Amino acid sequence: MSDNRVIVFGGTGFLGRQVAKNLVAAGHDVLVVARNAPGATTGYRFRAIDVSGVRPGELAAMLAAERPAAIVNATGGKWGLTGRGLEASCVGATEAILTALAMTSLVPRFVHLGSVLECGLAAPDAPGAAAQRSSRPASEYDRFKLAATEAVLEAAAQGTVDPVVLRLANVTGPGVPPASLLGLVAGSLVEAARRGGHANIELTALDARRDYVDVRDVAEAIRAAIRVPGTTVPIAIGRGESVSVRTLVAMLVDISQVPATVVELPAPAAGAEDWTRVDLRPARELLGWTPRRTLSEAIGALWRHALEGDPVESR
Repeated sequence: MSDNRVIVFGGTGFLGRQVAKNLVAAGHDVLVVARNAPGATTGYRFRAIDVSGVRPGELAAMLAAERPAAIVNATGGKWGLTGRGLEASCVGATEAILTALAMTSLVPRFVHLGSVLECGLAAPDAPGAAAQRSSRPASEYDRFKLAATEAVLEAAAQGTVDPVVLRLANVTGPGVPPASLLGLVAGSLVEAARRGGHANIELTALDARRDYVDVRDVAEAIRAAIRVPGTTVPIAIGRGESVSVRTLVAMLVDISQVPATVVELPAPAAGAEDWTRVDLRPARELLGWTPRRTLSEAIGALWRHALEGDPVESR
């Protein structure tokens, strides 16, 4: 087993690209595995594999040949996916990797990227972190992410992996998925900037308050998770503050300096208050990690990247 080798599954998406970049900069031998090849590779190797569809024996042979010290599971993209496609992305890919690992003698560090929404949405007066509440996933995506996390923890109980599960808050920054809220806003602003016009942006009511964290900070948390002792206690990753989504959209418009009108359409139906905030104490204590970048820095990097015209998938 190479102590320096890391395989990043889903390493061509929004999160995965930043993870691979961060690990390469830290001197790791990185192999990125994903369905589609990136436009260019910088310092890492690449293999095109659809992990949710490949035969387990083929994937096991690749893992046995590579003998990674760590695996980062950045699969689980949701944009444009529903039903079986979403399940394959969030659950099927994770289960395929775990099944293949069980066919080898390897027990690598397995950094799994989950979501704070596996535990549902918090109420504004709820103490502590979303990750510390009972699991109450609300959406199809959240339920599938929870199932993937449970599969990783079951594999850990069976001795197949040495886990660190990171439950991520909303992630933003350079390369944000074009279909995400801030990605859609950035796309409209870029289009208006290029034609020298005014952006008219219609969005569903921006009443949510969410914990947003820079993707580059998340990549640093993942690198930290490779170094520390494994744990079966999921660790929440965010900024530890709840921010109005309306404020973030206004910040993006302001940073872009593109004339714009944002119109909020009525929400389809009233529901539970959409509010998240993570408790950073476990991340500080177990990973030695805290976020370094402000939301203004994250949104500024998002805008500069959007102007360069290099959209990527969500994971």
